Amino acid sequence: MPLDFTAIDFETANGSPASACSVGLVKVRDGQVVDRIGWFIQPPFGHDHFVDWNVRIHGITPEMVEGAPSWPEQLVDLMAFCENDILVAHNAGFDMGVIKAACAATGIATPSYSYMCSLQLARKTYTLDSYRLPLAAMAAGFDSFVHHDAVADSEACAAIMIHAADRWGAIDLVELSGLAGVRLSATVPVVAAAAS
Repeated sequence: MPLDFTAIDFETANGSPASACSVGLVKVRDGQVVDRIGWFIQPPFGHDHFVDWNVRIHGITPEMVEGAPSWPEQLVDLMAFCENDILVAHNAGFDMGVIKAACAATGIATPSYSYMCSLQLARKTYTLDSYRLPLAAMAAGFDSFVHHDAVADSEACAAIMIHAADRWGAIDLVELSGLAGVRLSATVPVVAAAAS
């Protein structure tokens, strides 16, 4: 199995993990980035208020997501892009939590995905003062990107995975997981109750 995966990153409108307002996706095949895409998302009702703190971080405003696809609409496109890939994210618990929470908030089933965390991998691979995405990406030779732009963050995450796999001598994420001692986890499919 070659080094194939999809890197994913969400930005949120507020402190609710259901408030996804942007997603970035980067597809890797045989250790090379082959495709990238991103779009705005209209956060689910009840989770759609934007707080100043989040807006200052990512620069996305309520006006920018007007007319954007809703979570149920965009999840179809997200799944089509990711196919059956293992997903990777920097602090993957957050990004997988966004998928689960947004699905629950809109009353749709949480899709099943295997995933791996580039933050945990960076901690096992590099010796850094901080393992925040910009510093971990720099250690992987990927710098000068716009942090908190979802597509750029996904590319940085992919760069960490590719560089770390090379350092560990791993041919795929399953082998990398074993060599680096980083768990390969899975989302649990959940059918949510209809949103009220």
